[in-house]
Parts: sequence; structure tokens; C-alpha cells
Amino acid sequence: MAEVAVRTEGLTKHFGGLTAVDTLDLSVGAGEIFGLIGSDGAGKTTTMRLLCGLLQADAGDIEVAGVDVQQDPEQARRRLGYLPQAFPLHGHLTIDENIDYFAHLFCQDLGEMGDRRAELLDATGLAEFTGRLAADLSGGMKQKAALICALIHRPEVLLLDEPTRGVDPVSRRDLWSIVYGLPAEGVTVVVATPDADEASRCGRVGIIAGGSLVEAGVPEEVVERHTGLVVELAVGDQRGARTALRAMDGVRTVSGLGDRLRVTLHAGGPDAETLAEALGRGGHDVGEAREVEPRLEDALLVLDAERGDDE
Repeated sequence: MAEVAVRTEGLTKHFGGLTAVDTLDLSVGAGEIFGLIGSDGAGKTTTMRLLCGLLQADAGDIEVAGVDVQQDPEQARRRLGYLPQAFPLHGHLTIDENIDYFAHLFCQDLGEMGDRRAELLDATGLAEFTGRLAADLSGGMKQKAALICALIHRPEVLLLDEPTRGVDPVSRRDLWSIVYGLPAEGVTVVVATPDADEASRCGRVGIIAGGSLVEAGVPEEVVERHTGLVVELAVGDQRGARTALRAMDGVRTVSGLGDRLRVTLHAGGPDAETLAEALGRGGHDVGEAREVEPRLEDALLVLDAERGDDE
């Protein structure tokens, strides 16, 4: 397998007057778990469909597992697995029948299929449900079954487009347990997600906005580059307090978190006590105010604000 498992240069895709992917340059090393994170409409799904050859690019180059996707899409598909947002299995077929279908589509050596099937069914906990129709599965079981079908041919690259959307916490944990083990099998994983917590599970992340990559790196490094002091404030009137905070010098972003507001601050800006006192003088009821560890979500909010996308 190539040292770089996924590479794009100048990747561009238009839909009429809309530019969904805009000169995207992406590089994912072999054996990485890479998170492509961005809000809805940022270009994640279009990028994933371009990577697996389901869409034709208007410009740029795409290489997956050493194969030029645009020149030889069939060979590229044999080397990758793809789990799209929409449930990809046939609802009128059982889990077993779906596995057989995808194995015959992609496996070059069907003799290995029995062992591989057993490994994946054991890993997902679906061995006792193989006779159940795919349409009758729960959300978590559907994703696990779809993951089996994406992995049955031992791909070199696995593309996951929001794999845990609508999945219960236990199934989400199980899915990630499987994903974490894939690099040891020689599989590179690219996960598209709008969820900062999910992206933080990845070894490296790329932040996509407006169809372009605006930042990439280890999650902790991205957080360190784009956040400084972060403060959480327990307030009664969140809407009024949010407006007041945004008008204060030194405040970068304000977001809601349950009954609290989370505030990122410029270097040299006010601290938690200063913010609480300022809100109190403005007539706001403030409870606890404390400094907290910055997170990837804070970095995303800062980057959005710098691009003029803040709400």
C-alpha cells in the first residue's frame, strides 16, 4: 500500500452554480484514522462520493490506495469500502444475503470470505441475527451490518460518512471499537462527521468549510492553535447574557452548553471573574463562572467566526 493512502489535489465539484468542493487538497497517510469535520453543507459528503468514484470531479486529481480514482474507478472501488449516510443494504435481504451480495461484488478471492464473515460477525455481535431482514434491524444493528458489508473484501481504505448519526450510545461505542482496530489490519479510515466529539477520536482531523480544507492536524494541536482561555458561565437569561458577552472586548465566541454559556477569549482578554462581574453589573443572574479546558468544538467555533460564519 502507498505511504499516502488518500490524496486529492485541486479537487473541485460544481452542481450548477454551487461549488460543493472547492480546490480541495487532502493527504491521509496509510494506517491513519482521519476525521473530516465540518458543518452540514460544508462539502463532506460530496468529497466522500468523489473519493469512491460515485461522482466525477470537474477538476483536480484523486488517488486512493495508489489508484487514480478517475482513471480506474473500478479498481479503486475494489480497494476501498464505503459506508454512506443513507442505509446502503437491501432491506428485503437478510444480513447473510447482504454479506453474500457485497462479497460477490468486491471479493477477488471468495475462498477467504467464510473466515472474514465470521470475524466481522463476531466483532459486531450480529452472529445470532444473520437471518434477520435488513429492513427489520435497529439503527445500530443496521450500521454494524453495513460496516460488515463495507469490510468483507478487506479494503485498504474505509470511508465512513457520518457513521453514528442516529445510533444509540452503545452501538456507537461498538462501532468505534471496531474502527480503532482497523489500522492494525492495514486499513486507513476516513470519517466524515459534523460532531467535534467524534472527530476528536481520530488521530488527525481536517476541517472543511465551503468545500475547502481550512485546517488540518492532530486534534490537540488544532485546539492549541485556535483557542486560548475558555470560560463557562451558569446564567439565567442565556439569550440576554449571550448578547452582552458578545459586545464585550476580548470575547471571541459564545455558545450554549446546557444551562451554561461557553466563552472563548482573545489573549489578554477578561478572565472568568471579570466576565461574571460585568454580567452582574448588567443585571444578569450569574452562578458559577470557571475556566475550563478548550475542546475541538471551541476551535471550530473560532474558525467559523474568523471566516464570518458565526451565528
